[in-house]
Amino acid sequence: MTPSRTRAPSSENDTAPAAGTAAPLAGCTAERSGGSVAAGVAENRLRLLGAGPAPAAGTGPPADPAPPSASAGRLLVEAPDGRITCDIGWSGPVAAPLGDESAVQAACGIMHVHGRSAGAPLPLGIDYAGAVGGVLAVHGVLAAAIARRRGGAAPGVRTSVAQAALLSVGQYLAAATAPGSGTEDRRPGGPPFTSADGVRFEIEAFDAEPWQRFWSLLGADGAALAAGWGPFLHRYATAMCPLPPDLHRTAAAHVFHGIAGAARTAGISLVRVRGGADMPAPAIGAAPWSFAPAAPGGDPDPPRPHPGGAALPLEGLVVVESTRRLQGPLAGHVLRLLGADVVRIEPPGGDPLRWMPPTVGACSARFLALNRGKRVVEIDIKSAAGRRGVRELAAGADVFLHNWAPGKAASFGLDAADLHAVRPELVYAYASGWGGAEGAGSAMGGAEPLGTDFLVQAHSGLGALVRPRGEPPAPSLMTLTDVLGGLVSAEGVLAALLGRCRGGPGARVDSSLYSAAESLTGAAAGPGPQARRGARRPLWGPLHTPVPTRDGHLALGARARSAPERLARALGADPGGDPSAAVAAHCRDRGAADLARRLHGAGLDAEPVCTDLAALAADPRFAGALETDGAAFVRSPWEFSP
Repeated sequence: MTPSRTRAPSSENDTAPAAGTAAPLAGCTAERSGGSVAAGVAENRLRLLGAGPAPAAGTGPPADPAPPSASAGRLLVEAPDGRITCDIGWSGPVAAPLGDESAVQAACGIMHVHGRSAGAPLPLGIDYAGAVGGVLAVHGVLAAAIARRRGGAAPGVRTSVAQAALLSVGQYLAAATAPGSGTEDRRPGGPPFTSADGVRFEIEAFDAEPWQRFWSLLGADGAALAAGWGPFLHRYATAMCPLPPDLHRTAAAHVFHGIAGAARTAGISLVRVRGGADMPAPAIGAAPWSFAPAAPGGDPDPPRPHPGGAALPLEGLVVVESTRRLQGPLAGHVLRLLGADVVRIEPPGGDPLRWMPPTVGACSARFLALNRGKRVVEIDIKSAAGRRGVRELAAGADVFLHNWAPGKAASFGLDAADLHAVRPELVYAYASGWGGAEGAGSAMGGAEPLGTDFLVQAHSGLGALVRPRGEPPAPSLMTLTDVLGGLVSAEGVLAALLGRCRGGPGARVDSSLYSAAESLTGAAAGPGPQARRGARRPLWGPLHTPVPTRDGHLALGARARSAPERLARALGADPGGDPSAAVAAHCRDRGAADLARRLHGAGLDAEPVCTDLAALAADPRFAGALETDGAAFVRSPWEFSP
């Protein structure tokens, strides 16, 4: 087998599996009802995995989609061994009438986390919760199909856009509800930086030394660069980065060419923030994963049988993971929630992120949000004995998952071919940063930058799409691609496991943060011919951002925003010559919940914005979606039924 780190095929008719292998859903059909982003994303991904259209189904959403308040959509997959249905709700187990993306982002903490760096809640300019919900729906369909092939029964599955949103903010939610939380510096600010010639850019460093060298080469004040390192390092955990203004002034005093040279000399990663004329073309029809079969080695053993009964779909399967940070651990976490026994390899002494405050007992709450329930084996992979230990674990596993730096697997002798030699049936999954993305290292003389969330947002154009037209592009400090990248990796693993269950060989599955970002920019481009024109940045009016109220903020739904005069009258305000201003003035002295109730009574959507994740966790409406064990954690986002 030749491992591939190239991007997935880009023609609309291509599917992800490598030549000579059957697509995991070959011979199946899939159709959807509902016109939501979640349903559309799910249907598209099922097509990429080989499912054809139902014989009587047309293309695109039905003429009369389900009302948004009732359902975000339904998937119907017909396979040779039976039917699988997946219902996608808006609220799911959350006892609140959430009927669109705006309401979900407001109620479930996305606006709060994304807006932390701005000092006030802000919506994402893309339907992020819907896109994540679509991927969760595909997870559910694939897991149900795997269970059936292994002798179980799970023809029905449910998930929701609200559960997708909660999973997306899971690490922030755990931290906010752990003992000792709330000590972060909550001032607004942060990257990106702008050079003297107007180039916006992001930088990345994991160690203080290159950070210090870079800013020293540019002449930054020593106290400022020292004060900025802590917020910069922890921005992944907090979604905040209050940097000293001197660092922005320093960047603005140099042209980009000189800044890029300083970055190369210092050993820091640097990427332009794209979003204008340099906005990447959408990856129309591109799959976010690629599959390569293991080299032939005799008839593969069938997967372990399902234990039957009410067992979860992956129960009885073993996943070995060697991952760090967020993307890889989240992929393993998802597989555990679906029933797999996940064995986590950590270095001797444990993963250093275990002790990042705030803690629950002796372990980081953020770490637990991604890794609770996994078995841990401490192994020094850099030693020959440790590498033998990894091969021994892989020999008894169904899946091996890692997100090591490029080239590390080969240098360890633990690449796909090495582990397929001891376990031909293994699904070998590599969750990378860039996945062969073109041009990422252009500012660094061709050297690939660190494959991290905010750099990927910058280069992919996602950092532009999350902001409205009229604002400069800037990646969100919410970990958008880390979360979706982990879910995409798990999705690829499930597809490869289903291929195994249908008689296929072991396989290698490649995915990346960049391919996850392309999924989002592709979804933002819309369906059909308009997608070829590329994703357009959202155009926001004065009521698109949450309206300040006496006790917080109120997010207005699309119908309310589009009719400001009707909105003002529904609130009891005089529209005057500027109904949007009248609405803002009226809301300022009233409570958000009362305003939302009044608008609901008038047939207009509105939702109070969560601005405190600890309060969200204590809200009884969320009890069915969260569990508490020293901190609040997100429950499994799927419900399977026989």
